[in-house]
Amino acid sequence: QRVLLIDRRPHVGGNAYDCHDAAGVLIHPYGPHIFHTNSARVLEYLSRFTAWRPYEHRVRAQVRTAQGRPAQLPVPINRTTVNVFFGLNLSEPEVGGFLASQAQPVQPVRTSADVVLGAVGPALYRTFFQGYTQKQWGLDPSELDKSVTARVPTRITDDDRYFLDEHQVMPAEGYTRMFGRMLDHSNITVRLLCDYDDVDPATYRSLIYTGPVDAYFGYRYGRLPYRSLRFEHATICQAQVQDVAVINYPDPAVPHTRITEFKHLTGQGHPQTSLCTEYPAAEGDPYYPIPRPENAALYRKYQALADATPDVTFVGRLATYKYYNMDQVVAQALATYDRLMAP
Repeated sequence: QRVLLIDRRPHVGGNAYDCHDAAGVLIHPYGPHIFHTNSARVLEYLSRFTAWRPYEHRVRAQVRTAQGRPAQLPVPINRTTVNVFFGLNLSEPEVGGFLASQAQPVQPVRTSADVVLGAVGPALYRTFFQGYTQKQWGLDPSELDKSVTARVPTRITDDDRYFLDEHQVMPAEGYTRMFGRMLDHSNITVRLLCDYDDVDPATYRSLIYTGPVDAYFGYRYGRLPYRSLRFEHATICQAQVQDVAVINYPDPAVPHTRITEFKHLTGQGHPQTSLCTEYPAAEGDPYYPIPRPENAALYRKYQALADATPDVTFVGRLATYKYYNMDQVVAQALATYDRLMAP
């Protein structure tokens, strides 16, 4: 097939784009993108375009313990988190029993607050989840669908890895180099700073659309709500600042949600380091579909229009109004290819 790939931005790769900043540090301008998967097919496909470096992601939360002491504790909550936060020395089996004694189960489970309170109880909920979620989404966890926090596990072990997938790796030379190799083909033309409706429909047979589905249909039923992000990047004249890649800041009095140090992700050796501070926002580029029942109902109206539109395939977060990890987006793309190429 002959393919014209267009992007309204001046670069390929969407939000997974990476580049070197003025200091020469490889950064992710749109926030950290960490690759992890259990899918052999996804890994095999991407391995055609990149070598990998092993990387296991770790996150700490800057909080105050139950005794009021400042601490950086592992997220997701594990045995270390529980013991340091409460000033205990519990074994793994004891941690499970302790969390069960703290839990406040709610039936049926409908909201994010229900999920967390039912797993770890009010003290850990208030400290690690409530303020962070309020900042991230602009809504209290009790106003958000259970799917928001259902992805965050709780562990009774000391395992402090954020993900437990079989394959946890990062592109050895970065995402943009991987995308460049993927697009390096005589049948593929790339046009940047171009929107899909700038291209004459008479020049192509079919369209793979990855933009906002409501925008494609002229916001016929109104706009689908999103949360956005604002990023502040800074270069620091020292080799390393944080012990791990990401520090979360759940305290509602702190305006940002997290700070990322990219050299942990990339493994780059450099005398300086670069940090990215994230500030959630109501306005700006669409990043996170807001999972509430009324938004799902609105999307279903656009989905019906999409399903009835011939020769246009809607793929990705924005086009299907759903949060996906990167490996899930790749899997969706490969499944779409299988469907389009089927007899």
